Amino acid sequence: MSVKLIAIDLDDTLLDSGLRISDECAKAITAAREKGVMVTIATGRMYSSALPYARQLNIDVPLITYQGAWVKNSLSEEVLYYEPVPKKESIEIMEYFKKCGVHYHTYYDDRLCLENLTEEGKFYVKLAGVEPVIMDSLIDALDTYDPFKIMAVTDNERMLLDMELELKNNYGDNLHITRSKPFFLEVMNKKANKADALKVITDHYNIDRKEVMAVGDSYNDLAMIEWAGLGVAMWNARTSVKEVADFITTSNDEKGVAEAIHRFVLA
Repeated sequence: MSVKLIAIDLDDTLLDSGLRISDECAKAITAAREKGVMVTIATGRMYSSALPYARQLNIDVPLITYQGAWVKNSLSEEVLYYEPVPKKESIEIMEYFKKCGVHYHTYYDDRLCLENLTEEGKFYVKLAGVEPVIMDSLIDALDTYDPFKIMAVTDNERMLLDMELELKNNYGDNLHITRSKPFFLEVMNKKANKADALKVITDHYNIDRKEVMAVGDSYNDLAMIEWAGLGVAMWNARTSVKEVADFITTSNDEKGVAEAIHRFVLA
């Protein structure tokens, strides 16, 4: 089957090391759209953080954000999917991260919310390109807000792996737990993953999964790359992602997304 929908991760996939979309990738996406192919973003980022890139590409389709917890159209703002973290588990996860002594934050009402602007928090604020909101207590705020996801950040990768394993053992049946980068540990609703969110979009537009191309690089892209009819891994992708992909393109700094689009859509 021909490709009718392309879902593309942002960080380390569509974005280069300078967090920019190259002219070659932008032109390839425009050419694909001119052929009638739908293109969307599938990212762990906030909606407000992903939106400027969608506008740069003139995308008018539902965006997959927060690892799939929120699927929202970039122009009409229609919401197709919303799966926040349940309150009980949110409290337990926040208390666990606090006990471990790592930086953690969450997202209320599409805002990045922290209790303290730590060095890890400053790093993430710069990466996301959004203004943080400082709250006295993220747990107390659960009485008012539902969290899209909860994220821990630490440069101690061994510790992060241990935390990931422990959380999966205790909550793997109820929550979606993944790493988007080696030092980002993210906790979402069990239904909040890029594959389930992508299925919502294909059902909405009556597109067969065999007509979907998904492009990504990290652990949080595994599900959608396996689910799509054509799964593409970046050259800089994690080994586990390359192993499940149907094709490995060049790296994000070598315009790998453009190469994949030219090969499977424009050729």
